[in-house]
Amino acid sequence: MAPYESDRTAGAEGLPDEADDVRAGRRKAARYVVPVAVVGVAAATIGLVPALADSGDPSLPKITAEQLIEKIAKSDVQQLSGTVKVSTDLGLPSLGGLESGMLSGATEGSGGSSADPQSKLMELASGTHTVRVAADGPDKAKVSVLENAAEYSIIHNGNDVWAYDSKSNEVYHSTAPAAEKGEEEAPKDVPTTPKELADEALKSVDDTTSVTVDGTAQVAGRDAYKLLIKPKQSGSTVGAITVAVDAKTGVPLKFTLVPTSGGAAVVDAGFTQVAFAKPAASTFDFTPPKGAKVTEDKDGKDTKESKESKAPESAPSHGDLGKGLDGLKTIGKGWSTIAEFDTGGQGMPSGSSSEGGDVSGFLNSLGDHVKGKFGSGTVFSTRLVNALITDDGKVYAGAVTKDALVKAANAAH
Repeated sequence: MAPYESDRTAGAEGLPDEADDVRAGRRKAARYVVPVAVVGVAAATIGLVPALADSGDPSLPKITAEQLIEKIAKSDVQQLSGTVKVSTDLGLPSLGGLESGMLSGATEGSGGSSADPQSKLMELASGTHTVRVAADGPDKAKVSVLENAAEYSIIHNGNDVWAYDSKSNEVYHSTAPAAEKGEEEAPKDVPTTPKELADEALKSVDDTTSVTVDGTAQVAGRDAYKLLIKPKQSGSTVGAITVAVDAKTGVPLKFTLVPTSGGAAVVDAGFTQVAFAKPAASTFDFTPPKGAKVTEDKDGKDTKESKESKAPESAPSHGDLGKGLDGLKTIGKGWSTIAEFDTGGQGMPSGSSSEGGDVSGFLNSLGDHVKGKFGSGTVFSTRLVNALITDDGKVYAGAVTKDALVKAANAAH
């Protein structure tokens, strides 16, 4: 089906009222996130080869991009359950499973728990995963990542947030303030549903973005409109984002991000089944299994407990991303934004010792050596996010091309 609207862009000249509506709708959309109790690194880098095929091309009433964004914003769905299929294709080099071991070892080595969401949910950054989700208002949510003969779950019920890793029989417990009416307080740093991913994308909609309706589709047996979001700027690694929006409820059912380099999607998360009914109350009940090791999160510091459970003394306190970096700032705007910070002279290891040489050689094998007015450095690339680390310790990173990073580094010198 041809796009319903192909000549309108967010912030387009001559459409001030509609542009205001888009921005207002985007702000409202952030308030209607289906609550999911997850904690971790904030980055919409959950990608995949297409997880489920769209079926059919339903005939639906025509709708503009502004109306569809407003439909998302006005969606008041608070109860749902379903299964989401998520896969990742960031183009990272394969380390034979070493990366998972490093994450697990780093967490346990620092006195943490294998059930800690901050490390566990990073596993969603590679491979294909099946995730079950359920929500009943802002204070009850459950996310379960299904593994081979194992399951990892995060349950938010009132003030309690529980995470359980059945493979290790470990439990992680923290508290979260109950959400006030109309607000969602559950941590959402790692997007796991199409709704959360769509909300992140809509935050980027401004005058650097083209937004159109690109036909219709069926997802998880439901009729949906397809919202197409494309950067108008050059230099971004984001080619386009497509959000399939449920025609009846306004809930995003599928999210797909394709890179400018082409090939498989970097991000594609979609419901394979979904129901908008109240989940059973028992869905959100959790008691640590007998013999499970429970770790309590106290003021952001992990303290291991050998007994089954202990009431937390305070709510968790998680540091801000980038805290402690020297002079963190941004270059540019919109989809071509680049983060710049100084590591304090800690560039790529280079020493003459055999150990230093080995480390330098290994790291350089994962990146491309570049030179410019800034001197020299190494660019580490994925299909979405790239980073330039100069020899004098400067870092330039963003969802931009290698050439854009080099250009930014040159301009800064």
